[in-house]
Amino acid sequence: MKKILASIFIVTFLANNIAKADEGMWLPMLLGEQVYADMVKRGLKVSKEQLYSMNKACIKDAIIIFGGGCTGEIVSKEGLIFTNHHCGYNAIAAASTVDHNYLRDGFWAKSKSEEIYAPGVHAQFLIKIVDVTDKVNEKIKDIPANELTQKLGAILMEMGNKEVEGTTYEGRISSMFKANQFLLFVYERYKDVRLVGTPPESIGKFGGDTDNWEWPRHTGDFSIFRVYMSKDGKAADYAADNVPLKAKYSLPVSIKGVKDGDYTMIYGYPGGTNRYETSYGVKLKTDIENPSLVTLRDNRLKFMLEEMKKDPAVKIQLAGSYAGIANYWKFFDGESKQLLKFKTYEEKQANEQAFLAMAKGKPEYENLFNDYQKIYDAWRPYAKQRVYMTEGIFGSPLIAFASSLQKLDAVLSKKDATKEEIAKVIDAVKTARKTFASGENVVSDKNILAYVTQSYYNDIDANQHPAGFFSKLNAKYGDLKTKATYDAFANDVFTNTSFINDAKWDAMIANPDTANLHKDPAFAVANAFNTNFNTRYAKAFADFNAQNFALGKTYLKGVLEMNKGKKMYPDANFTMRVSFGNVKSYSPKDAVKYSHICTLSGILEKYKPGDYEFDAPVKLIELAKAKDFGQYADATAKDIVVSFISSNDITGGNSGSPVMNAKGELIGLAFDGNYEALSHKLKFDKDLNRTINLDVRYLLWVVEKLGGASNIIAELDLRKM
Repeated sequence: MKKILASIFIVTFLANNIAKADEGMWLPMLLGEQVYADMVKRGLKVSKEQLYSMNKACIKDAIIIFGGGCTGEIVSKEGLIFTNHHCGYNAIAAASTVDHNYLRDGFWAKSKSEEIYAPGVHAQFLIKIVDVTDKVNEKIKDIPANELTQKLGAILMEMGNKEVEGTTYEGRISSMFKANQFLLFVYERYKDVRLVGTPPESIGKFGGDTDNWEWPRHTGDFSIFRVYMSKDGKAADYAADNVPLKAKYSLPVSIKGVKDGDYTMIYGYPGGTNRYETSYGVKLKTDIENPSLVTLRDNRLKFMLEEMKKDPAVKIQLAGSYAGIANYWKFFDGESKQLLKFKTYEEKQANEQAFLAMAKGKPEYENLFNDYQKIYDAWRPYAKQRVYMTEGIFGSPLIAFASSLQKLDAVLSKKDATKEEIAKVIDAVKTARKTFASGENVVSDKNILAYVTQSYYNDIDANQHPAGFFSKLNAKYGDLKTKATYDAFANDVFTNTSFINDAKWDAMIANPDTANLHKDPAFAVANAFNTNFNTRYAKAFADFNAQNFALGKTYLKGVLEMNKGKKMYPDANFTMRVSFGNVKSYSPKDAVKYSHICTLSGILEKYKPGDYEFDAPVKLIELAKAKDFGQYADATAKDIVVSFISSNDITGGNSGSPVMNAKGELIGLAFDGNYEALSHKLKFDKDLNRTINLDVRYLLWVVEKLGGASNIIAELDLRKM
């Protein structure tokens, strides 16, 4: 009986760790014959060399890292970029004013001279991928496993820089399979990126938080930019006389449309998954980390939204910050629910038992999960306190900025600090303060500080509170069980801090002094919580991370050994990946089936004039009612398809990724996942996982019919068949 059970465990382990069906974010350089053959079986019509080549122009040359956290694609020979609206959101907000509110009204450059430079937005092109595992292993072979997590980042950075020494390229070495493989990614960065077009926010964010992560989804989530280069054809900083990029490769755009079952392929830069997480990690996430984060963000968003609704200027000011907080507030809520619903913790436990059955007699692996239990047991009592500090106390923008001033405090406290050293830190602080001040809304932040301080007091074990902090609040402001106490405390902090008053700030920074810095009430709050964590919990957290990293490296080493010859993909880590699947309808629950598309008719059904989330431009409503679809109507639906769903495997960072058909033609932009499968960072669900994609025909219809930007359409290589 024991042998039979062991066999079942092993089969279960293999089944849950080998990519199958549509699962997998594959490195384009390392597709292998197995994976490429699967792609061809599913319908792919292009060669491996067209997918990735170091010597010839190919699809990978059209895929960019956009702005440091998203994906974009080149769609014209003159460097035109399509990406998501939420990826361009900060750049659009930065270009907006109350008089020229591009978030609210949209923007369309009718000529290149009208395009708006987007400071800080970069486009990075992948040049090549090189396996450097042997080089890295030689470098780290004498470093103890529990010290590796602290040292590896600096080592990889140094080695990456050395690999591209003497060139204009950037080299970044990324760890795969939890430091069991290392790949060098060589990039070229273009720093002159300009805004070409954006729909009004009522299109780009239609549905708001209500529809976020939901299907059907009627959000026109796109924006358009352009990459510029110097006149001599090189990557360069912004200059007025720069010229549009001469693209190595640009994606043709298909307006033929999609059918249920059509092949789909997505390239991009997925930010992070942890599909080989242990049962201990899953339980910590569902029990403590996610619920804490969701509660804290929920209330922060409430306070911000109250002020954004009152004033268009505040809406512009807080737009980017609000969108970023809101996106993952709902994600982590859904992730916890799905992990619990699908019993991911129990499934991981079964996988671990299967691993141990295979590892019997192998000392390197036999005690692995006993060691995991020890490190989680040691850290778990303090995990909530850390979330309430990082997402709670430092969720206040003022306190987060005050915390950043600890660098200034440290250098001012050094007896041997040079004038140059102090000046360098002061310059950095001035820049940081300028950024903070531009986004600071005092009313919402004051409410946030009051709420998070009270929440910390109520929800965190009193033994873990900063020494003396709450007793001082009690003595000065009153009963710690009442909201009024924390309101008075927050009001006092904001009234007396130097950090939000320009005159006080200028006076302080002109003659910085550590004693005066410590007297500032905002700094005092930040310092109390930082000191509490640094003196009591920082070492425990560092030890937990170091040991977890070392155990994870060993675990994945064993997984790779035991599955040698099987097709496996490494976790996402913001390196270029390709996934493949199909346009695919689905049934999320009994008696419900979702279509693979949603249309303009759905916008008319949801439309609420003047509503914060479901308003839409009057012109869009008029065109939709008149069925003025031009060449972009779907032949079957007799309507404009707004979005479609596919079974592709993606995650955060894939925002803006091109969705391509079997010929490698652009058919859409990936922008979201579905709520029923938000456990995808830890577990891919083969039945329910769907990627929500903007149909490129809706994008083009908005550009042409609402924006009147026929010049943009004229740049594209449109394919009708």
